[in-house]
Amino acid sequence: MTEPPLPFSPSPGPPAVVISDLTLDRGRVRALDSVTLAVPSGEITVLLGPNGSGKTTLMQAILGLLPPTSGTVRVLSGPVRRALRSGRVAAVPQSDRVDERFPVTAAEVVMQGRRRFTGLWRRPSPLDRDAVTHALDRVGLSALAGRRIGELSGGQRRRVLLARCLAQEADLLLLDEPFNGMDAGSEEIYIDVLRELTAAGRTAVISTHHLGSVDRLADTVALLNGRLLAHGPVAETTTPQILSTLLGARFPGADGPGPGTEQDSVTTIGGSVS
Repeated sequence: MTEPPLPFSPSPGPPAVVISDLTLDRGRVRALDSVTLAVPSGEITVLLGPNGSGKTTLMQAILGLLPPTSGTVRVLSGPVRRALRSGRVAAVPQSDRVDERFPVTAAEVVMQGRRRFTGLWRRPSPLDRDAVTHALDRVGLSALAGRRIGELSGGQRRRVLLARCLAQEADLLLLDEPFNGMDAGSEEIYIDVLRELTAAGRTAVISTHHLGSVDRLADTVALLNGRLLAHGPVAETTTPQILSTLLGARFPGADGPGPGTEQDSVTTIGGSVS
């Protein structure tokens, strides 16, 4: 029988996302089973688990893209659709889905985030253009504003999509596996920007199976493997013992280093462990 999630007291104020007894079937597969989770406002919550653990499914449920089989999801103290219509939720999917042949520049992609303010038809104002310039500067891509999106590296494209979230001025960011294929320099910039956002009161939910960035990134961690296995501060949820017990994999340090052996580093869950 699965142990209940670790006790955790969220930060003051209403949670940004409240998930109650969420079960979600994808065809004949139960992707999520009775997940209950409150995402603290003004913090970075990392969804950590192996591939196939339900992280992307949970993200899609928060975005209203997958209907629950049972249970409920509330976002920013209201129904999902209302939060999405308000423009206060921004998302970056696992795949950037960029057509490299499409002649759109980095600045034009970031300007899409201003639709919350411009609508579909109003021309961008000087304020909108300033917001785009500032967003690209924050992710270190000002010099590439006029570069076609298909000419950028994978890490640069991910930073452009983060800049689009910044231009949107969203209160809640949902980022699905943002570090896949990202170079170390882009990852550092990404993490720094997210820490700045939460320091200013924004909330971020980030899914990953990479352990290397969790200590620097997360305020809280939710361990998933079809069910919510644990939720709490990083130090309490990512010990080798907990990861080994709850995720069913052996992690260095769970039993202590053996005689004459060195303790290796763990970089991924559900992937190769080096």
